[in-house]
Amino acid sequence: MKKTYKIEVDCANCANLMEDAAKKTSGVKDATVNFMALKMIVEFEEGKEPGAVMEDVLKACKKVEPDCEIFL
Repeated sequence: MKKTYKIEVDCANCANLMEDAAKKTSGVKDATVNFMALKMIVEFEEGKEPGAVMEDVLKACKKVEPDCEIFL
């Protein structure tokens, strides 16, 4: 399952760091961050609950970019 989330991030480099952090999160099959559109597209692994996985994604992204926001 794929879902799109609105994000708030300050620079393209930070968006790349967020994308890498999201991809490494358990339950995420793939993730793409579009800095220009301020969107994150996340593809979840089969059987994973998107809400719980996205909480972990947000925590991982906050570690690399404390000012970022993902609107769940």
